[in-house]
Amino acid sequence: MEGNKLQLADSVVVKPDVRDPDWDIVIGGWQGRIAEVDEEDNLILIDWDSLTLQQMPAETIVQSEEEGLDWTKMFLLLQDVEQTTPRDSEDDVQEAIDVLTSKHKWACLCEEGRRIQAVLDKAEDESEWAAYKAWQKHFQEVLEFPFKAEVLEWQERGPLREGDKVKVTSMDEIVDPQGILASLRHGRSEYVFPFCDLKVLDKSSFNYQPVKDYAIWFANR
Repeated sequence: MEGNKLQLADSVVVKPDVRDPDWDIVIGGWQGRIAEVDEEDNLILIDWDSLTLQQMPAETIVQSEEEGLDWTKMFLLLQDVEQTTPRDSEDDVQEAIDVLTSKHKWACLCEEGRRIQAVLDKAEDESEWAAYKAWQKHFQEVLEFPFKAEVLEWQERGPLREGDKVKVTSMDEIVDPQGILASLRHGRSEYVFPFCDLKVLDKSSFNYQPVKDYAIWFANR
C-alpha cells in the first residue's frame, strides 16, 4: 500500500536502513500503529508495538528520558514505512510501557537517576521491601561511620527537630513505612531515626551522595 493511503490505527513496519531522527540508530523492522497523520508535512506518528518496545535498546530509553523525549512513539516520513499485520494488542503495548517505565523511571534524574537505578537493579524483585534491602546492602558497602548529619525534614513528633545536628553511629533495621533507620546521637541522647530525613553535613564526604540518593528515591518511590 502506498504511504499516502495509510490510515489511523494501521499497523506499519519501518523499512530497512531507516534511522532514528533523534539518536541516529537504524530502526528498520520496528513496528507500531499509526496514531496521527500529518499530510501537509508528509509525516505519521507511530505508537510502537509491545515487541518493538521490549526490544528497544535500554540506552535509547535512558537517553530519551534524560532529554524529555517520548520513547513510546516517533514521527517518521510516510515513505519510511509500509503497512503490515499487527503483532499484538493495545493492552500488550500498555503492559510493556508500564514495565519499562518502572524499570527506567529514574533516568530523567540523569546522574542521580543512574545511581539510584544501579542500586535498584540489584533488588531481588520489584517489591518495595526488596528495594529497601538493596539500599541497605548498598549502605553497608559504601557508608563510613560515624558521620555528622542534619535533620532534614519537619518532624511531627519526637524529640528531634528540623535543623538539629546529629552524629550517625551505625545503620539500624528496616521498618516500614519509615524505611532504613539510623542509630544516632544528639547531645547525650541516643535515637533511631529514618535515613530518609537526614542530610550529611560534609558535602565532600563519601557518605554525602549515597544518603542524598536514598532520600530522593524514598521521596519519589
